[in-house]
Amino acid sequence: MRNIVVIDAPSNLGLRPPAPGAVPGCHKLAGALRENRIVQRLGAFEGGVVVPPRYDRGDWREGDGVFHADAIAAYTRKLAARIEHHVRAGDFPLVLGGDCSIQLGASLALKRLGRYGLAAIDASADFRHPGNSDRIGAAAGEELAIATGRGQAGLADIDGLGPYLRDEDVRLFGIRDDDHEDRTELGQLKIPTVTVGEIREWGAADLAGAAALTLEIPDLDGFWVHLDADVLDPSVMPAVDSPDPDGLLPGELAPLLRRLVRSERCVGLNVTIYDPDLDPDGTAGALLTDLVVEAMTGPATG
Repeated sequence: MRNIVVIDAPSNLGLRPPAPGAVPGCHKLAGALRENRIVQRLGAFEGGVVVPPRYDRGDWREGDGVFHADAIAAYTRKLAARIEHHVRAGDFPLVLGGDCSIQLGASLALKRLGRYGLAAIDASADFRHPGNSDRIGAAAGEELAIATGRGQAGLADIDGLGPYLRDEDVRLFGIRDDDHEDRTELGQLKIPTVTVGEIREWGAADLAGAAALTLEIPDLDGFWVHLDADVLDPSVMPAVDSPDPDGLLPGELAPLLRRLVRSERCVGLNVTIYDPDLDPDGTAGALLTDLVVEAMTGPATG
């Protein structure tokens, strides 16, 4: 039985400001889940906090590339070092974000260790890059493209290790059914994607099981799971920066997440994007905590 180690990664550097002069509130995610006693309920160990740089876009303008790029690169190195230490020790890191750019820390850490895959549970592919968009800027909408080597070198090739992930080692779950543009490009790159509608049609547990088998192969040393709270429908998870309709319901996410994180080849999980500022009564944060705890410690059946 591996030790679960909770690491706080409260970086909001990859998101655009929610309003002029404001900062994204997702840096409070870890605190909110801790308030719901996630550490105690998991019987987890403390992994500490990886403190991010200050959110300050300075004089950045559209067309300047990724804002906070140097700060995100520095933070990615720090977070990667923490994750690498625990994976080497045989622990299971649970990284509480933060925005989706924290996933780069896991990808860099695992690239240092070998060849690993990624199972991303997210409403969008986060695959914006200079080859398909003229609106590069927010790393939280670009981290999968960056991790697979698409993007400015300062982020996509840290310490000369890029790309951190191979296209064929990525699996995407929960993107919206109307996301035709991303699916077309990802299909051409042979990156498998599964929409909300397909999860409902085929069954979350069966689909996750089939996908996990493709990651539990000798060519891979293991895989990481990335969970973005916006994969859930806004009726139950309104506290995200982009609450797109027609998302997964808790009973659909639960068996999907459970099957992936329970795999012996899964080496860690990060949770991102939930914003306590948008959840005044804490209902959405309590739900997210329950889903993570149940996936990691509840009954293994689907």
